Amino acid sequence: MPDTVYDVLIVGAGPAGLGAALYTARARFRTLVLERMIPGGQIYNTDRIENYPGILRIDGPSLIEQMQKQAESFGAELKTTCEVERLERLDEGRLAIHCGPQTFVARAVVLAMGSHYRKLGVPGENEFRNAGAGVSYCGTCDAPFFRDREVVSVGGGNTAVEETLHLLKYVKKATLIHRRDQFRADKVLVEELLAKAEEPGSHLVIRYDTIVTAIQGHGKVQSVRLKNVKAGAAEDYPCDGVFIFVGMMPNTGFLKGTLGLTDQGFIVCDCAYLRTPIPGVFAAGDCRIGAAMQLATAVGDGVNAAMMVKQYFRDPAWWNKPVSDVCQPFGW
Repeated sequence: MPDTVYDVLIVGAGPAGLGAALYTARARFRTLVLERMIPGGQIYNTDRIENYPGILRIDGPSLIEQMQKQAESFGAELKTTCEVERLERLDEGRLAIHCGPQTFVARAVVLAMGSHYRKLGVPGENEFRNAGAGVSYCGTCDAPFFRDREVVSVGGGNTAVEETLHLLKYVKKATLIHRRDQFRADKVLVEELLAKAEEPGSHLVIRYDTIVTAIQGHGKVQSVRLKNVKAGAAEDYPCDGVFIFVGMMPNTGFLKGTLGLTDQGFIVCDCAYLRTPIPGVFAAGDCRIGAAMQLATAVGDGVNAAMMVKQYFRDPAWWNKPVSDVCQPFGW
C-alpha cells in the first residue's frame, strides 16, 4: 500500500467531481481527483450552455477549464488517464482505489463517474453530436436552440415522452419516432402525449414501428433516414435536429459486486446525504439513483457530498443514523 493517505479521493472529474474537489480542497482536506480520460465528462462535448445559473452562456470545455483551475487553486490534485478498476475497504476504515498497478488510499471516497448516453449507433450521429450541428440527448438543455424549427425525437420510455412534450414548447414541429407500436412509458404520460397529438392544429407527429437508420446533412442536420420495421419501407425525412432519448448508462461497471447497483447500474444511496452502504463512500451526480441529469444538480451533488465528508470526519457514527434523525441543515 502507498505511504500517502489522502483525506478524500474523488473518482471522476466531471461537474460533480470538480464541484466536490473545490469544497474539500477549500476545507483543507488533501484531495485527489482520478479521471479515466480528460476532465469534463458529458458536459465537455456541449457547445452551448445557457442554463447554468449565473453564467449567461458558455461552452463545456471553457466551463470545465475554469472549474478545474478553481479546484486546483485550493490544492486539489488531478490525475488523468487513470482507469479505476476496484474499490476496497481496508482496516481502520480506510478506503483504497485500485487503478491498474497504482493504488490510492483515503479516509473518504466520492464516486462521481457520471454516465453516458446510450446511442443509436447510426451514421451521422457522432458527426452532428452537439446542438449547434443538430444532434442532442437532452431536450431540457437544448430545446431553446431549436425554437421554431422542425425536429425528430427518438425513444419510447418516460424520458422520451417527457422530453418530447417539452420540445413542443419551443419547436415548430416535433416528430416522435418509436420502434414499437406501443409506448413503454407510464400510462399517464402516454395519455398526455396522445392528447397533445390529437389537438386541432397539433405540431406533434408520432411514427410507430419506425427506426432511424442514418442522420444526414451538410455541416448540420437536414434529414434522417427512416425505416418501417414491419413494411421495410425507407424514406428521407426532413428535419433541423434530432433528439435521442434511448437511455443513460452510468459509468459504474467496476463497482459490480462491491456496492448496491440498480438493474441499470445506478449507485444505490440515500439521496439526502449521498451515503452508500460502505461508510465513507459517497455517490454524487449522474451515476446515482434519483439524479436529475443536469449540470447544475451534478455540481450541487458534488458540493453536498463534500459537506457530508466533513460531517463524517467529525462524527463517524453519523453514517448509520437514519435520515429522519438528522434531516436538518448543518449550518456550514
